[in-house]
Amino acid sequence: MFSYRHGFHAGNHADVLKHMVLVQLLSHLLLKDKPFWVIDTHAGGGVYDLTSTYAAKSGEALDGIVKVWKERNAPDLPKGVAELLEQIRATNTGDRLDWYPGSPQIAAQMLREGDHLRLFELHPSEIKNLQNHFSSVKRGVSVQAADGFGGLKGCVPPPPRRGLVHMDPSYEIKEDYRRVVQALKDNVPRFSTGVYAIWYPEVARRESNQLPAQLKRAAAELSVDWLHATLRVKGASKDGLGLHGSGMFVINPPHTLYDTLAEALPWLVETIGIDEHAAYSLEVQQR
Repeated sequence: MFSYRHGFHAGNHADVLKHMVLVQLLSHLLLKDKPFWVIDTHAGGGVYDLTSTYAAKSGEALDGIVKVWKERNAPDLPKGVAELLEQIRATNTGDRLDWYPGSPQIAAQMLREGDHLRLFELHPSEIKNLQNHFSSVKRGVSVQAADGFGGLKGCVPPPPRRGLVHMDPSYEIKEDYRRVVQALKDNVPRFSTGVYAIWYPEVARRESNQLPAQLKRAAAELSVDWLHATLRVKGASKDGLGLHGSGMFVINPPHTLYDTLAEALPWLVETIGIDEHAAYSLEVQQR
């Protein structure tokens, strides 16, 4: 079981994949001059101190963003990795890597005046951190202590009819797997042009193994394009515990995303892979 407090896991290999994809999706939406919304159903605390006791206790960032950060000045960085590192630099000072930006902070850094960020978080400690983090922001960001799956229904379609829905539950509760699929079935018909990004863990659990196929079936029923990317850094442990990889499933992906990930994912396997089982997968389905 994961700790719900993301501070234990901030900057791990799953965050690297998740946030690299997020940056690319936001960059695509920013190409047009029209405003858009970002709806984050499980926002977490916003930003994480990599020097804190939480991060130090797990050490997960050491096998994730720390390894990537060490290569930040390499001349041949893949585009997706380089653009993720730009956002991480914006949260830090100089060459120090003290802070890791969560999805709300990355979005806040990238959005323009006129765009809007809707954040949902239910955990009592995380929502307090999130509210404190954005307390000085008076416009463009809404923070709500609520269940993001339920809150999503009141947000789509967003007024500008453009937007990104980012779903990143903890999956500590098995019901989260079912609710992710149901959230797509409920909301995509109401906002069929939106981009939906779903992160999920690769763990020794039946629900985790079945989720990609369920997401593909849902996308087929909804008649939408999708992209599915996974990054595995090691083989599953013999005791079945721990996170050995993760996946991102994107509905209505920009056409450039496949090529960007096709360049970046092999580099990440080489850079942060731990054993011979490190691997990636990348597939796309267009109508």
